[in-house]
Amino acid sequence: MRVMHVIPSVEERSGGPATAIVPMCRALMQQGIEVLLITTNHGLDDEEVLRRSVYREVPARFFPSQLGESFKYSRPLATWLAFHTNSFDLVHIHSVFNHASVAAAHACRKANVPYVIRPLGTLEPWSMAQKPLRKHFFLQVSGKGILRRAAAVHYTTEAEKRSTERLLGFNHGRVIPLGVEINASVRGDGLARHFPNLTGESYVLVLSRLHPKKGLDVLIDAFLSLVQTQKLGHWRLAIAGDGPLDYVLKLKARVALSPQRDRIVFMGWLDGEKKHAVLAGASLLALPSRQENFGLCVMEALSHSVPVLVSSSVNLADEIEAANAGWVAALDKDTLTVRLAEALADKDELARRGRAGKELSEKYSWENAAKNLAELYQGVVRHRLDGLGTDRC
Repeated sequence: MRVMHVIPSVEERSGGPATAIVPMCRALMQQGIEVLLITTNHGLDDEEVLRRSVYREVPARFFPSQLGESFKYSRPLATWLAFHTNSFDLVHIHSVFNHASVAAAHACRKANVPYVIRPLGTLEPWSMAQKPLRKHFFLQVSGKGILRRAAAVHYTTEAEKRSTERLLGFNHGRVIPLGVEINASVRGDGLARHFPNLTGESYVLVLSRLHPKKGLDVLIDAFLSLVQTQKLGHWRLAIAGDGPLDYVLKLKARVALSPQRDRIVFMGWLDGEKKHAVLAGASLLALPSRQENFGLCVMEALSHSVPVLVSSSVNLADEIEAANAGWVAALDKDTLTVRLAEALADKDELARRGRAGKELSEKYSWENAAKNLAELYQGVVRHRLDGLGTDRC
């Protein structure tokens, strides 16, 4: 089976979808599926990127992103899709509000090739409230048609499926969670080599794109109020990630005003061994997002036996609470402060919830995800071959 994956960008700094697409494709290849990744060069500085045929062991083609930081219009990408989509059995489209998704869905319809679409949480209430006029206009003009004609809508959590189907009235969704990559090669002295200032310290870790939706302003205020006390004054908050410069500067200015500013460190963007070293050394990972479709960093932390503190708006919150793998809080300073204090005050409980988190993470493997996706693909292709069609107009 030949499956094309279309995503507007693979720049990992843009968030979880770009981070997840490569291990997803690798896992599908291990299931015997022939994969081709189609994307733009958005955010990639390498001048040779447009000539690449393989990206991190995944067959790939890159096209220039010509217009729009968000929409990422690419005429060459659309032209290529128009001529080549008919050579694939199925197309898996990742995202909704961008040109690559529109072009891929249009090419599939013209070539009578079925497609699966993954909305990436962009249709949930918080996301839809950002630039609402533009998004609702897009949905009315083309977005609803694209989603309705999909052979299936791929959600990564039950919460995303419920909220999206409630909004749009669809019922052809399938929940297949993402997986997590385990880096077994991380050396035990990684933290000391890369971050000696954190060696021997107890720290809470933020490991995500620095964006207003992540709730970091509330977390910083809650943390600073706690480290004023003698009991919790030894804790540190390590913020690893990158984002829009103006927002990052606002966060740093917020910290600079506090007498406890030395308890918070901004580490910048981390990947590879550095990322896994700082994860493995953390006592707690915090992700108090205003909306989070999945939260890949949450599952990565749990795979390192690091418990998590998440807001109730993180779609994995129910699973975390049921497994006792961390703490869940509403995103307001008072509630978050109480839950954070509860977590930091008891290192034995941190360890217990970390072990529970490790068990939970073992259910979220890329092997399982790929097997479920392969089953979905096979069902869609059989449905097409039976002559039943996929048009839901």
